[in-house]
Amino acid sequence: MTDDALLPLTEDWDRALVVVAHPDDVEFGAAAAVARWTRQGKTVVYCMVTSGEAGIDGLSPEECAPVREAEERESAAIVGVETVEFLGFPDGVIEFGVPLRAAIAEQIRRHRPDIVITGNFRDTWGGRSPNQADHIAVGRAALHASQDAGNRWIFREQLTDGLEPWGGVREVWAAGSPQSTHAVDTTDTFDAGVASLLAHRAYIEGLGWEHFDPAEFLEGMSRPTGRRLGVTHAAAFEVFSMSFGE
Repeated sequence: MTDDALLPLTEDWDRALVVVAHPDDVEFGAAAAVARWTRQGKTVVYCMVTSGEAGIDGLSPEECAPVREAEERESAAIVGVETVEFLGFPDGVIEFGVPLRAAIAEQIRRHRPDIVITGNFRDTWGGRSPNQADHIAVGRAALHASQDAGNRWIFREQLTDGLEPWGGVREVWAAGSPQSTHAVDTTDTFDAGVASLLAHRAYIEGLGWEHFDPAEFLEGMSRPTGRRLGVTHAAAFEVFSMSFGE
C-alpha cells in the first residue's frame, strides 16, 4: 500500500440513484463502474437534472434537448440502466437551493436507493481549472437531498399517493472528486464504459473534438486510479456517510 492508495468501495447494497447535471456526466468517468454494478444484479437509476440543451453550439436548446436525451438513454442501456429520469432544470444556470433539493429528494423517495451517486462538486478537478457551476450545484444538492428525503416534515407536500420518506441512503459518492478516498475496479467493464461514452455522438461532434478517442481519454483517468487501487482500471469516488457523527 502506498500513501496515495485508495480504499475499495463497499458493494453490499442493492439500489443506487445517480444524480448528475447533464447527459454525458456519468459517461466521462463513472459509467464503467455502473456497468460493474448492474452486472452484479444491482439496480441503478439515472437522474439527469437538465437535458443538456445548452451543450451543442450548433443546435438550439429546443433542437438539442431531444437529441441529448436520446443519446443518454442509449448510453444508459449499454451499461444496464433501464430508467433515466429528466428533471427539466435549465442547462447552464442551475442554482443550488431549496427547489433543486426538493426535486432530488422526490427522486430519492421514489427510487429508494441505498447509495446516491453524483459527480465531483469541489471547486476544481484538482488543478487550477474551475469545475462547472451546474456540477457544483447538483452535487451539493444531491448530498443534502439525501438527508432531506428521510424527514417527513421537509417537502411534506410530496407525500401523497403512497410516497413516503426515505431515510435509507447510507452513503453519497461523488465520482471523480479530487478528494477521493475510495475506488472500484472497472477492469472487466472498461470497454462498456467506452461504448457508453461513444453513444454521445452528437455531443462529441458538437464540441468539435475531431480526433477525440474515448478509450484514450478514459484510460487517462482509469489507469492512474487503478494503480492506486492495485488493479488495471478503476473509478474514484469521494464518500460521504449519511450516519450521524461519522
